[in-house]
Amino acid sequence: MKMPELTIGDLVAKVPIIQGGMGVGISLSGLASAVANEGGIGVIAAAMIGFRDNAAAKDSEAHVKALTRELRAARDNSDGILGVNIMVALTNFADMVRTSVKEGADIIFSGAGLPLDLPGYLTDGAKTKLAPIVSSGRAAKIITKKWLSKFDYLPDAFVVEGPKAGGHLGFKVEQLDDPDFRLEKLVEEVIEAVRPFEEQTGRRVPVIAAGGVYDGQDIRKMLQLGASGVQMGTRFVATHECDADERFKQSFVDATEADVEIIKSPVGLPGRAVRSKFIDAVRAGKRKPFRCPFHCIKTCDIEKSPYCIASALTNAVKGKLEHGFAFAGSNVHRVKEIISVHELIASLKTEYIGARA
Repeated sequence: MKMPELTIGDLVAKVPIIQGGMGVGISLSGLASAVANEGGIGVIAAAMIGFRDNAAAKDSEAHVKALTRELRAARDNSDGILGVNIMVALTNFADMVRTSVKEGADIIFSGAGLPLDLPGYLTDGAKTKLAPIVSSGRAAKIITKKWLSKFDYLPDAFVVEGPKAGGHLGFKVEQLDDPDFRLEKLVEEVIEAVRPFEEQTGRRVPVIAAGGVYDGQDIRKMLQLGASGVQMGTRFVATHECDADERFKQSFVDATEADVEIIKSPVGLPGRAVRSKFIDAVRAGKRKPFRCPFHCIKTCDIEKSPYCIASALTNAVKGKLEHGFAFAGSNVHRVKEIISVHELIASLKTEYIGARA
């Protein structure tokens, strides 16, 4: 049995795989277009996207230009499905959404907060689909009720992200290993939460499983639970087309299971990352920013923060891991080599077919 297609409204992905939007600068036009060309949904991360232009978050026009440039470059290199990941917590959230809609992004994925007003940014004739990223059925229900009552808009899809994901996590530290919060349970919970709205509107809301999905067998498992597709991030970092520096990618290949740890991020959330000298220095109390050059995340406590998250992540994507760190999923230690996106998708298809039903 080959992989089924993923249908989101009038968008049809040939494989049910969404490449997670990874910032800062990990997934830009290079990775997104490569994934789209293989039949998946390629995603550009909007967070601090103007970093290569040394743009602070207050330099809104620079970030708008950078996102416009990346979307157009991706479109020039692919006629597949292209999306943008935009965190609600971004201080330039509105600018990034408006730019994505204006440039005709096929879909916006939005999490790190509840995107309660996201449909309000759609303009007449806009075809951009909207997919909130949630970590519970309750959040999915709140968003759907709000969108229907205020905008008469049903979410086009939901991504449910479990606690094994990389980067910032929408869970408390004690929930990360709690069986009640495992991805399988969350997927079923979100499917149940949206079902009444599907019956009410006569429309389907696909649920996408994310966080810890590593191989074709994982994909088959999630689809058997009722998910319509999966979102994967970590696997796509270790590809030739990923937009990060080669040293960043190699840190995934070199990572052991013991290297993966949960850190306390300045934005007020736990995060999963690959251990580095920078993280060790922060833990030892040796890091303290003299200033905040970016003001990128609304929830960042600048006064109490031990370091600047934006600086750490921009250093990392440039390969300067002594001055930053790499966010990664719980399965990063299983990554053994850097391959092409084509090879990765092909292997996932083969694994899916060979997985036990």
